[in-house]
Amino acid sequence: MIESIKNIFSIPDLRKRVLYTLGLLAVYRIGGHIATPGVRWQALERWFAQTQGGGLLGFVDLFSGGNLRRFTIFALGIMPYVSASIILQLLTVISPTLERLSKEGEVGRRKITQWTRYGTVALSIVQSGAIAYWLQSVNVGAGGERVVASSLSGPPFILLTILTLTTGTAFIMWLGEQISDRGIGNGISLIIFAGIVVNLPNAVIKTASQVMDNTISPIVVILLCLVMAAVVAGIVFVERAQRKIPIQYARRVVGRKIYGGQSTYLPLRVNSGGVIPVIFASSILAIPQTLMKYLADKSGWPSLGVIQAQLAYSMPIYNLLYFTAIIFFCFFYTSIIFNPVDTADNMKKYGGFIPGIRPGRRTAEYIDRILTRLTFGGAIYLGAISILPVFLISGLHLHQLWPPALGAFFDNLPGFINTGLGISFYFGGTSLLIVVGVAMDTVQQIESQLIMRNYDGFLKGTRIRGRRG
Repeated sequence: MIESIKNIFSIPDLRKRVLYTLGLLAVYRIGGHIATPGVRWQALERWFAQTQGGGLLGFVDLFSGGNLRRFTIFALGIMPYVSASIILQLLTVISPTLERLSKEGEVGRRKITQWTRYGTVALSIVQSGAIAYWLQSVNVGAGGERVVASSLSGPPFILLTILTLTTGTAFIMWLGEQISDRGIGNGISLIIFAGIVVNLPNAVIKTASQVMDNTISPIVVILLCLVMAAVVAGIVFVERAQRKIPIQYARRVVGRKIYGGQSTYLPLRVNSGGVIPVIFASSILAIPQTLMKYLADKSGWPSLGVIQAQLAYSMPIYNLLYFTAIIFFCFFYTSIIFNPVDTADNMKKYGGFIPGIRPGRRTAEYIDRILTRLTFGGAIYLGAISILPVFLISGLHLHQLWPPALGAFFDNLPGFINTGLGISFYFGGTSLLIVVGVAMDTVQQIESQLIMRNYDGFLKGTRIRGRRG
């Protein structure tokens, strides 16, 4: 490992790319400490602590690296860009224009990237305006401390917030594109990665202080670390796993030359959707959470309060809906990014076939059948990884099911099933998937650069393959 790091800095071009990437990530972190005018961020942090995440805003705060709860100039983070990219990707299926552009190579890609930028700015304006309008009504604590300074409330605050947050998001988008073009790794993914891992040292220090204060047992922490290591190893294993379908190309004689006759394979990944299904499921469930909280606070109806409580994070109904939504979006997103019919037609066009399977419709059905099985396994894996941290930290809360008679049925279960291990540690399923996936992709790119220049990689004799490798 140490020798490989030395090799990185001994190659001028690779050293320049790595330092350039680290420099832009440092700029991103510096911007994360510049506060937006007119907001008392200490009061906003207390509000997030009281609401345990804040529903939809807590989900946005995850991808902004905690900038939303501090309400810095990067409060929206890169989430508008991610949303715009996903929307355009979904529209490609139903829009003939976008579908045609996606097949035009580099020119079409640049056009789609340009539209993604426009969509990012539009979403940033809408989201920042909604957040600014909402912040003016937020009061914290028994004394009703206002989050927004009274001297800058009303339309001036909304316009200033829209301008500041939209500019911040556009700047982050520019940083990500510069890292992708002139640095190492995927810039947008690395920015999300940096926003997540920056909180890890504080979580480690907090856990260590809990051990020193005898709040939690050292044995429990050791067991949790072992579980984390096993989960990370499982994520790496599944993210690299793929099913290789053999493909044979028939020989063709053109003039005096013979073409084809080669054997290759079609790789089908177990987790084709990556972390996108988890993002979809989290964002979709955050909407009814926030809506029910708003309606329950405004109306005061007891029934809405019960629904809000059952949809709260880590509650059984939430976990069930979350797990189901992940499975649904795994199949939905995979059907968008991979079309077995198009794959079979392209194979047939160039004289390729799967041994034992007739070209055309039979090949498409065969690929679809294998892809469905792989996607189901990948969906179960994503759901388990996302639910496991909830189970370890706060438990499943089966004893709080409604009606109370149903919850009482689970009172006799072991305590850790309902209440978890009681450890406050930074171990979110979505965060862990993003961190491990981005780290694998970045290491793969560095590994490829080293091997291309005849240097040993990080793992001698072993080829690292990222999620897209």
